Amino acid sequence: MSPRHDSGPAHAAYPERRWLALSILLLAGFMNLIDVTIVNVALPRLQASFGATSSQIEWMVAAYVLAFALGLLPFGRLGDTIGRPRMFLLGVTLFTLFSGLCGIAPDMNTLIAARVLQGLAGAMMMPQVLAIVQVIFPPQERGLAFSFFGLSAGLASVAGPLAGGLLIDANLFGLDWRPIFLVNLPIGVLAVAAGWALIPKMPGNPDLKHDPLGVVIAGVAIFLLIFPLIEGRGFGWPAWAFVMLAASAAAMVAFFFYERSRARAGLTQLLPVSLISNGSYMLGSVMTMAFFSGIAGFFLVLAVFLQTGFGFSPLESGLTTIPFPCGVLVASLVSGRLRGRFQRSRIAVGAVVLVAGMLILSHVVGGIGDTVDHWDFVLPLALSGFGMGVAISSLFQTVLANVPHADAGAGSGSLQSFQQIGSALGIAITGEIFFSSLQDSFAHGQLPHPAFVTGLGNALVYEITAFALVALLIFFLKVPPQAMLGREPDPRQPAPIPVEA
Repeated sequence: MSPRHDSGPAHAAYPERRWLALSILLLAGFMNLIDVTIVNVALPRLQASFGATSSQIEWMVAAYVLAFALGLLPFGRLGDTIGRPRMFLLGVTLFTLFSGLCGIAPDMNTLIAARVLQGLAGAMMMPQVLAIVQVIFPPQERGLAFSFFGLSAGLASVAGPLAGGLLIDANLFGLDWRPIFLVNLPIGVLAVAAGWALIPKMPGNPDLKHDPLGVVIAGVAIFLLIFPLIEGRGFGWPAWAFVMLAASAAAMVAFFFYERSRARAGLTQLLPVSLISNGSYMLGSVMTMAFFSGIAGFFLVLAVFLQTGFGFSPLESGLTTIPFPCGVLVASLVSGRLRGRFQRSRIAVGAVVLVAGMLILSHVVGGIGDTVDHWDFVLPLALSGFGMGVAISSLFQTVLANVPHADAGAGSGSLQSFQQIGSALGIAITGEIFFSSLQDSFAHGQLPHPAFVTGLGNALVYEITAFALVALLIFFLKVPPQAMLGREPDPRQPAPIPVEA
């Protein structure tokens, strides 16, 4: 391996082919993101195809999110142990196989189970992505590298609704919605083949121990939180739903004390106590949960609103939502030019713009009668997408800035786990508001169109609140100096893990 000519001996550990490696990491992330956006467009068609309940539709999304969230922490640590590129490629391989399983599922329960497996495979590959980037890029280049993830997310968000709508409307070979999952097969094969050739090898640390009981306690805590939020409405909010919510809080407390006891005993923790005690990291994680809870729940109910409520086809629904990812794409390009500058300001501006976009959308929805003009959605969705694109890369980079290289997998896995927990919470809470509102409206004899308008309007209140919370909390978030563009890394920070050329 040769050092870069413009970086001097201090950067000799960074591989020359890191940008080629980044392209493979981006491709895998693209496959994961496009899967999410395609599924959102297909939800009403899936509900009609299988005669699924509203709870099953929520589980269709939440099952993947929960499995992803539960797997991120242990698989992030396992990547640190056996080598991050190896874990990444295994995850991509399994994600591809389980996407095929989703595509041939004969019923809704099988599809939900396949989504769980797909989520676990996604959890194998995604923590390694951010961890590899942190290791193979010098601090001066990380801002630009992270900005490409925003660009990739924007492209996937644009391609997903269009591809989903086109594939479903085309009904290829009479497969109806199934190609939305089968499309991952060629992308996955390409990512695996190129990844073996281009991603630098990194030694794992086999001396790292694992924390299986911590995985179980964390999994139980998350399940006890999400399950009653999704299923409680269908059972009329019985006492057991509130007992589960209270037990979730108790399990979270138990998890903290268990992890602290392992730290005092010198044992490996699933979520390192050094991260739990890092105020900036934990505050950023809470902000990440709030931020993504607003995004995930919004797109679930918007697809149902457009297709089930107002008869849009999947393609028409996808085209209606295109302004949002276009806004993300434009913001990502702007963020790429700013690189590591103005991190906290960008998070604040992005959150405020999201609040403004959702407020405008709420006004538009409130004025809808018996028809929906998709042009009315352009401004609020584009504005909201721009806000998301401005904030997202800065949010991740800022939160991860102080994570030691030795815990890069656990740190990025933890952050993405918080992200997915936030998404699951958003799906559960927004779905509860939307579907409960529909149920109440129909029970009182309200016509379908006004009922769906009321439902979406009520659901948007949560989105506005979540993004406003992020805008408020940003004033308490400290941005580490080394996250800024042009700053040399702190010499007290650990050196990057060596990689082979």
